Amino acid sequence: MKYIIYTRKSTEKDDRQVLSIEAQLVELKEFAAKEKLEIVASLCEAKTAKEPGRTKFSEMLSFLEQGKADGIISWHPDRLARNSVDGGKIIHFVDRGLIKSLKFPTFWFEPTPQGLFMLNIAFGQSKYFVDNLRENVKRGLRQKIRNGVWPGWAPVGYINNPKTRGIDIDPDKSPEVRKMFELYATGRHTLHSLANWCNENGLRGNLNKPLVIANIQKNLQNIFYLGLMKWKGEIFEGKHEPLISKKLFDKCQEIMAKRGKVQEVRKHHFAFLGLLKCASCGCSITGERQKRHNYYRCTKKKGICQEKHYLREEALTEQITSYLQKVSLSSQDTEKVLAALDSEQDKAREDAQGEVSVMKEQLAQVEAKLQKLLDIYLADALSTEEYAAKKQTLLSQKISLSEKITDFETKGLSWLEPAREFVKSLNQAANLLSSPNPTAMTTFLKNIGSNHILRNREFVFTPKIEYELVAERSEANQNSLQFPTWCPRQESNLHPKLRRLVFCPLNYEDKNLN
Repeated sequence: MKYIIYTRKSTEKDDRQVLSIEAQLVELKEFAAKEKLEIVASLCEAKTAKEPGRTKFSEMLSFLEQGKADGIISWHPDRLARNSVDGGKIIHFVDRGLIKSLKFPTFWFEPTPQGLFMLNIAFGQSKYFVDNLRENVKRGLRQKIRNGVWPGWAPVGYINNPKTRGIDIDPDKSPEVRKMFELYATGRHTLHSLANWCNENGLRGNLNKPLVIANIQKNLQNIFYLGLMKWKGEIFEGKHEPLISKKLFDKCQEIMAKRGKVQEVRKHHFAFLGLLKCASCGCSITGERQKRHNYYRCTKKKGICQEKHYLREEALTEQITSYLQKVSLSSQDTEKVLAALDSEQDKAREDAQGEVSVMKEQLAQVEAKLQKLLDIYLADALSTEEYAAKKQTLLSQKISLSEKITDFETKGLSWLEPAREFVKSLNQAANLLSSPNPTAMTTFLKNIGSNHILRNREFVFTPKIEYELVAERSEANQNSLQFPTWCPRQESNLHPKLRRLVFCPLNYEDKNLN
């Protein structure tokens, strides 16, 4: 009787279970020599048996079906099969007489009803071991997620810590990953240009593979960088340190959502396309190329429109430039204002304590809502989908509040940081006046106001109140913006939307700024 030796280990990795195959071969050859069994082939396989489809196993069955061998020698029945399909094939081959003998050093078998029954039990135990192990692993992964630890490979910018079993920030790659988010948030980069940027700056994946467009898009949408984890459709809080702020992440999602819309391929470029609406009918203002000039007009998709038809791009640019001049601040004055704001840092930190207390109360309320939501879900009053959606919303609020509290406690940004951003935007307006690319004006106008319309060939929009105040001050000084100073909210009675900063129309020679 001729036999085939079949050995198997569960993993395909060369550095795992290294001695398993070698040990099986030595033991089986000694067993065959002791029993005086003739060996015609020896097949080794490195693949799990929990699923059918093993190449060497199929090759062995083919040898048996062709009559080149009569039996199998293996260490244990679980080396042959851990699933019902492969186990059934072995038993079926025994029933057909294609397998006349099965030899195991650790298991007895004879081709009798009793032997087949015992073999069936052995295969069932092997399958039960795999199924039970799978459930135990899933349970462990779920508990790891509940503890705030990511159970898989860390995304680029983080590394898996083999000692703590946690996720740490990669000191080498994290600055580049953060920069990638910041570049995309500007709106001036596409996924393709970011892929080129990553290649030029040597930013590669954790497996040292280049980051392609699909990888970059997935990373830009990954809430893991916020300190959150998404597992099986549910959001969990992670113990790992966030790499970016929620504000930056939301900005990237906003830009990606806009770019994800199908856009018509246009032959000509129109700088202010997508900015304006018609004042009469509310339709979008579109662009046309006529006699080497760009013109803007109402699309008239809702019917007849009473507005005058065309406005030349040069005329529209002139109107926009006229407004930007009113809200622009030179680089020299910008530096002086920012320096004055820096001097208020300590006072702002003290003023922020009251705001921090309020936000901590709000944070406690959000945490209480999360616990209440969990109780409702456990009481079967919510579906899994409803629970996951509501939980994601509350966790988003929690992350935002936590970031604000951290900013206030560490930087004292109760009103200084919005003031800095505002001053920088005024300087951006000044830079746009000398920029050869009018497209950037569109983005700026969307950021500082809303309801941009075209009425009787005149550009009109509703600026945010702080920009409206600056424009009014500029007009009062004959279109020349005086050097501004800033004061805390309690020293002013302006609109509450200005929150903790107000624009005080003081002159350049104010003694506080000399």
